[in-house]
Amino acid sequence: MYFIVINCKIVGEGFPVVILHGWSLDHSVMSGCLEPNFVKRQGWKRIYIDLPGMGASKAQANIRNSDDMLQAVLDFITLQIPDEPFLIFGYSYGGLIARGVAHYLQKDVRGMLLIAPVIVSEPSKRNLPEKRVIKADSSLLSRLPLEDASEFAAVSVIQGEEEWVRFNREILLPSRKADHSFLTQVRNNGYGFTFEMDTDTTINEYPVLIITGRHDHIVGYKDAWGILDEYPNGAFSLLDLAGHHLQIEQPNIFNALVNNWLDELESGYINC
Repeated sequence: MYFIVINCKIVGEGFPVVILHGWSLDHSVMSGCLEPNFVKRQGWKRIYIDLPGMGASKAQANIRNSDDMLQAVLDFITLQIPDEPFLIFGYSYGGLIARGVAHYLQKDVRGMLLIAPVIVSEPSKRNLPEKRVIKADSSLLSRLPLEDASEFAAVSVIQGEEEWVRFNREILLPSRKADHSFLTQVRNNGYGFTFEMDTDTTINEYPVLIITGRHDHIVGYKDAWGILDEYPNGAFSLLDLAGHHLQIEQPNIFNALVNNWLDELESGYINC
């Protein structure tokens, strides 16, 4: 075990949900989109993690690649909720780590939510749609600092005022606080795992929900569709008019999907 100190935010009590954010971000991107779905629910313990080098979790010299990043998360889970069943949620790079957690702790994972997950680690090998902007508020972009406007426009397919507020709070500001020197080393040393993830796992007995954006030119959606058959109780949702930040660009549809999935878990799989 690495014995790495990982910052986390715990909300509620009950059945554990381990929640992993995307590359260079922090837990706020996940609490921002998920907490509305738990407001009227009881019996869920949400564990929002800041991955090493991101958020309030310090970079660690012994984390050299994604294998090491995964091991740090596995050690955290083992210490935080030893031998307890749990759900695992992951967004983007957090989705890659979440699948790694399910691979190694399969006996304890009772369901998995993947939001715009990284499936193919090498960007040049991803099956990506062309970048498309569906809505652009030129007045808004002109009022923003040039760097902010450029970063918002580069990844967002819906570029309105509401989307900007959340993008700034949940994506841009956390990303600027990350230890980018550390993250560059991790990416260069191995952004993808060195092992093949086992598809014959006990998680096959439990619900898996994959939510993707039709216009996600960062990780795409076709690669995620390609893993659906690995999960007999899996569901796949492709959101039109949404990109990599689908939870921000189509929040109502996103919330409806997550709420319906949580209802399924509560009714047949988990006693909350």
